[in-house]
Amino acid sequence: MKSCKLFLLAGLAALASCTGKNTTLSGVVADAPEADIVVKSLDVNRFKVLDTVKTNAAGEFRYGLELTEPEFVYLFYKDRQIASLVLQKGDKVSVKTDTLGAYSTEGSEESLKLQKVENSYNAFMRDMARILREDPTPDKALSRRYIEYYRDRVGYVLSNSRSLTTVPVFFQQVNENLQVFDQPTDGILMASVADSLALAYPESRYVNVLRKEADRRKNIMELAAKIQDAGSIGYFDIELPGMDGKKVKLSDVETKMVMLYFWSSTAEQKMFNISALLPLYEEFHPKGLEIYAVALDTDKTAWATAVRNQKLPWVNVCDTRGAASPYVQSYGVASLPMLWMIKDGTIDPVTGLGNIDALKAYLKKNLR
Repeated sequence: MKSCKLFLLAGLAALASCTGKNTTLSGVVADAPEADIVVKSLDVNRFKVLDTVKTNAAGEFRYGLELTEPEFVYLFYKDRQIASLVLQKGDKVSVKTDTLGAYSTEGSEESLKLQKVENSYNAFMRDMARILREDPTPDKALSRRYIEYYRDRVGYVLSNSRSLTTVPVFFQQVNENLQVFDQPTDGILMASVADSLALAYPESRYVNVLRKEADRRKNIMELAAKIQDAGSIGYFDIELPGMDGKKVKLSDVETKMVMLYFWSSTAEQKMFNISALLPLYEEFHPKGLEIYAVALDTDKTAWATAVRNQKLPWVNVCDTRGAASPYVQSYGVASLPMLWMIKDGTIDPVTGLGNIDALKAYLKKNLR
């Protein structure tokens, strides 16, 4: 009788843990009576522990989640992943698994798709390992299997462009140095799928991550084009809109020396314009100095207001992509403000110009 009461209390406790939650996950883990099952979510590129639930004497468990957006949720027994799920608000999903991770699900179409995605990837990786192990000259076979899998995954994301299970597909790794979708041009497909997903999941952080990766790939393609141009002019060219909205090329600034100046319209950097750059410009502009100032401001109005109020006389352009600008990568902009000197049409690799005295001494030396 006492054991029955304890079992009833355990059942009530499990039910209470789901009270007030809009999503329910229940199931059974074979060969794991009264065991701890760790529930984790995928927080962009790492796992985050949500909770630990305990199975009963039959290996059963029940867990409630409060969801506003779909989540990738994973079950772990000790250090082993035993189930992978995509849960959405209102789902009532059941899982049957064992301590080795052989599992099945009911109640979630997205979870079934995710399981197939993982099964396909695992089969691919097993094939690659087998080829390396058995083939003395594996390069052709590895390449053939990779291309076959890549094409299959392209087909999958195209036919499932409204499914969140496409997101992990785009980030699958062949090894630590190679992704399945490894080329910058894959960013075009990523952007297309992100657009489709955003219609269904406009606030999803997973979609945002995919969008950022698509933008990064696009920036790499733009950078490659800039590098081709750099062969004839000695630096990465820049073309951005000025105060009047017309685009101004860095290469169109014809003078003996150009200071390429990256900044943003924060109070501190506006003060630097007034206290440091303006006196230098007034002294050295007649001797051949021009400043091409690139504002990495996502707020174009704030930038334009700063330029007008400070009456900045040099070439002013704005890149509203901010930190996502391809020029940030091109010129290694790690912090603001940052500057490069272009002398006689070529980047001068001089360093140590981080303070006004050193910059003034450099300009005196080169502009007489």
